[in-house]
Amino acid sequence: MQKLTLHDVDVSNRRVLMRVDFNVPTEEKDGKIVITDDTRIRETLPTLRFLCEHDAKVILMAHFGRPKGKPVAKYSLAPVAERLAELLERPVEFSPETAGESVEHRVAHLQPRDVLLLENVRFHAEEEKNDPAFSQALARLGDVYVNDAFGAAHRAHASTAGVAGYIGESAMGLLMEKELKYLQEELADPPKPFVVILGGSKVSDKIGVIKALMQKADTFLIGGAMAFTFFKAQGIPIGESRVEADKLDLAREILALAKEKNVKFLLPVDSFETQEIKPGAGGRNTPRLTREKGISDGWEGVDIGKETTEIYKKEIAGARTVLWNGPVGIFEIPDFANGTFSLAKALAENRAAITIIGGGDSVTAVKQAGLAEKMTFISTGGGASLELLEGKELPGVAALSDK
Repeated sequence: MQKLTLHDVDVSNRRVLMRVDFNVPTEEKDGKIVITDDTRIRETLPTLRFLCEHDAKVILMAHFGRPKGKPVAKYSLAPVAERLAELLERPVEFSPETAGESVEHRVAHLQPRDVLLLENVRFHAEEEKNDPAFSQALARLGDVYVNDAFGAAHRAHASTAGVAGYIGESAMGLLMEKELKYLQEELADPPKPFVVILGGSKVSDKIGVIKALMQKADTFLIGGAMAFTFFKAQGIPIGESRVEADKLDLAREILALAKEKNVKFLLPVDSFETQEIKPGAGGRNTPRLTREKGISDGWEGVDIGKETTEIYKKEIAGARTVLWNGPVGIFEIPDFANGTFSLAKALAENRAAITIIGGGDSVTAVKQAGLAEKMTFISTGGGASLELLEGKELPGVAALSDK
């Protein structure tokens, strides 16, 4: 279904109510909230610049943290307004309220190219309930609605979906358009061989993605704690490693499906194991994993092993499309980061492939490895990208106007 984009809408001298994803990581320093990673703010800049260049009056809505439907000082978007003004290199007004008469009065006085950020939409319980009255109150602030918050597009909330029903025209922003292009269009018929790297802790989180991509992928490279559920399902000892004991039948079903579809479904052949998950704990590489000798008793697998890393790198080198979702080890601890960073390097070195990083921790890993610039596309959405890859319709996209 084709939805309106910014290029289909006249925004000149009109109030553009725009949903963005400013849910950024922060920490408290000397009693002040400091943004530690402004990627999500930076990602909205192309859309904001487009709107300002086309003389729109811009009103921004965003959520921040989990304030549970009431105002919480540490979840105020005021520091975000300051950072946005620095990045956008123009003033950004901040409204301590989200909707209502005082905000409407303020919006009425906006001039073309003005930018106003509203207070956290989640300070209102009606936001997450997708309350019609709250959606209407937000809709009164704009003539056009633009959704550029891909990271929140899988939620049917008032500011992501409900509001679109009460505004004449609703379009996707440039970031939303880019996300859909790479995670939907590019993967509809990807250049082959198509390799999917899946990590993270749970098979259950990725089952929808595995089944959907099984129709298109040539090879799956499995890592992370989810690999141990597959090991246990095949009778390979896993020591103290994390496992979803109730998902063994599901793991067997996936292995059978891969065989039936003639898809290479590669599990680690060795592992890096440790007795303690903490910096400096160290560890050792296991021998080849078999039913007789798996992860050692009292030890825990925390990364793919050396042999697995080499096998996976070879698969990546020959790929023409690679999708990566989920790290293959506990990369946050340097001792256990070798596998994840080695695969990131292999992706960066394959210049012939379209490399797509599908949100979440894999994005953090690629950035920590200093290789983000070498990837074709990095998604800003964790849950949203997974649902899109599963083939689900995202409420935040479905609500927009058809072309």
